[in-house]
Amino acid sequence: MYFKEGARIIKESSRGYDLIPIQDDMLAHREVELVGDVDADSVNILIRELRYLQRQDPEGEITLYINSPGGGVDSGLALYDVMQAISCPIRTVCVGLAASMAALLFISGNRRDMLPHSRLMIHDPLIPQTGGSALRLKAVSDDLMETRQITARVIAEHSGRSLEEVLEKTATDSFFRAEEAVAFGLADCIITSFDKNEGGMKNV
Repeated sequence: MYFKEGARIIKESSRGYDLIPIQDDMLAHREVELVGDVDADSVNILIRELRYLQRQDPEGEITLYINSPGGGVDSGLALYDVMQAISCPIRTVCVGLAASMAALLFISGNRRDMLPHSRLMIHDPLIPQTGGSALRLKAVSDDLMETRQITARVIAEHSGRSLEEVLEKTATDSFFRAEEAVAFGLADCIITSFDKNEGGMKNV
């Protein structure tokens, strides 16, 4: 059953039958999702959900489904920091595409699963539209190069690759199909079922 604000499902309770957003039912099963752009709105929702789930069970695994073209670096790094700060292990699942900042978030999961036809894309931070004096442009350039190092170090840490190997890949838009992502250390398993107890295929 669909409404303007999204999908709802019927749940039976002591009061009878209730219509609840499907995201609420997912949250009750410790499942959250990043769909669409990585921005302040989507990240703030996820941060609240992650902190709530940690309070409910500090050791329980959380599953984060990702299908996103990426987005803002600052918002993405804020979510990354929270993912690292909470005590719950986070299983990331790539559904479709995880690109740019979304790929970094996927890569940082404790267990990284990909569906057979999903893809990752990593690249250097993009140059923002800017103008002004030469000093202004230099400040933007310096900040961009620092951000490039930060994001590359995160990818290197979670992939087991050297910083130089990562920077070589991020110099251009580098796409990885599921098998390639596992081989490069960006993912752990290719899965054909959402059952978290399924081991998946590590080496294909």
